[in-house]
Amino acid sequence: MTAPRPPALSKPLELPLTKDDLDNINLYLSPLTPEEILQWALDYLPNLYQTTAFGLTGLVAIDMLSKLTSNPPPLIFLDTLYHFPETYELVEEVKRRYGVDVTVYKPEGCESVEEFERMHGERLWETDEPAYDFAVKVEPARRAYAVLHVQSVITGRRASQGGARASLQPLEVDSTGLLKLNPLFAWNFHLVEWYVAEHRVPRNRLLDAGYKSVGDWHSTVKSGAGDAGERAGRWAGREEKTECGLHVDYFKMKGKAGKAG
Repeated sequence: MTAPRPPALSKPLELPLTKDDLDNINLYLSPLTPEEILQWALDYLPNLYQTTAFGLTGLVAIDMLSKLTSNPPPLIFLDTLYHFPETYELVEEVKRRYGVDVTVYKPEGCESVEEFERMHGERLWETDEPAYDFAVKVEPARRAYAVLHVQSVITGRRASQGGARASLQPLEVDSTGLLKLNPLFAWNFHLVEWYVAEHRVPRNRLLDAGYKSVGDWHSTVKSGAGDAGERAGRWAGREEKTECGLHVDYFKMKGKAGKAG
């Protein structure tokens, strides 16, 4: 039986949220299915978009939303300029399959790898990885959210991915006030794979070529026999790194005051 909806809810959700409001919402959302969480988001979250790198979980959310509404949240794709060709092919396949528009944001002032490297130097991911993550993901995301007036985003994060995501909640608020919905937070990788196969969801062809998780070509390798973890092969040789950079709270890192509401 579904728990009663928190009294704080309205149409749309009023911001900022208090910590108590957020806790009550997560208490309500936690036992729901991903589809129910997404329907709740469609009903309540203001200025809702989906930020996706077209990983499996994001693709599952795209497919679920296509079945819930004829007007799904717009998609934002952060093009780091270093994606595999197969990833760009997948973007086009998703656009054809679901008839959705994808708004693309690239590093500021850059349309190509050559322009990026003239501005930032070669192999920035090796010389200053935090600066690279900020330039190719965080800054473009912040710019997208400002231009599009985004207040809420759907992510593809799951607790079973481990690392910083192990204690993930259905709904989070970062220090900028952005609402982050994680509809598949409780699913493990096997459930995601089952859904993709059952519903014939488009997927990156590299997953059939020995890759477990696909990011930028320079930091993604095929997973070896016995590799543990569903993100094996990402950030090879940097075991301490568990986040791509987009969901690292740089504002808190810089000592700025965060707010849950």
